[in-house]
Amino acid sequence: MIQDIEPYRLANEYEPAPPKKDAYILWYKEDYILLRHSDEAISFPRFSDIPPDMAGRYAYLFSVGQDTFYLSEAPEAAFNEDFYLENMQVLRRTSPRYLTYAGLVGYQLYNWYRNRRFCGRCGEPMKPAANERMLYCPECGNLEYPKISPAVIVAVTDGDRILMSKYAGRAFKKYALLAGFAEIGETIEETVKREVMEEVGLKVKNIRYYKSQPWPFSDSLLFGFFADLDGDDTITLDENELAVAEWFTRDEMPVKADGFSLTNEMMMQFKNGLY
Repeated sequence: MIQDIEPYRLANEYEPAPPKKDAYILWYKEDYILLRHSDEAISFPRFSDIPPDMAGRYAYLFSVGQDTFYLSEAPEAAFNEDFYLENMQVLRRTSPRYLTYAGLVGYQLYNWYRNRRFCGRCGEPMKPAANERMLYCPECGNLEYPKISPAVIVAVTDGDRILMSKYAGRAFKKYALLAGFAEIGETIEETVKREVMEEVGLKVKNIRYYKSQPWPFSDSLLFGFFADLDGDDTITLDENELAVAEWFTRDEMPVKADGFSLTNEMMMQFKNGLY
């Protein structure tokens, strides 16, 4: 999956220091990321690629191996024709994996910083803390930490069959599993039951935890579960959430391994008779 970058490790301890010339810049513009032109592998600009007086404000993000990564508020004009903007979805199919993952986690932090520029309590500008990854309001004392939303991925099975679905109104058009965010006051197992009932009108039992995955696209920590159908298999589709939901046998499943998402890994586990 995207976070499997061994032998590298994403070290997210907050250790801010001025960037060296070879430090990477992760530069985003809404849902786009700045990449270096290359026919073989992705790469990002470094501070040595831009004029020092155009670096703008920056924020330390993390390190991967010996490489350090920063957000920079450098103007787009600081980058020459060696770089171009590409939609974030391109990172679903890029390599090397450790740089892909760095680009994705950086995107999650970019969104957090830009969405927390002002205090949600009093409206004053937020400031970064010196010793941890936190923003605070000097006016009212409000503290903001990076947002992580728990969510579930659910493989509903019935013997040799699995329920697969497609999202409604999303750019992603391939088959996936049922999914949804945890609500306040419920356990993650209760989220599984509620989401399945809301999206397809089915009951489940024998809920088994499989694995988790950080998912920077939606600021989520995904919890994967397998669950058995409990009773009637008639689907009542929530058309606001799903375009389609269908039962497939292992041999019929329209899916191939992509090594990227928890959803895909769970589907492949079932297809290959491993779960």
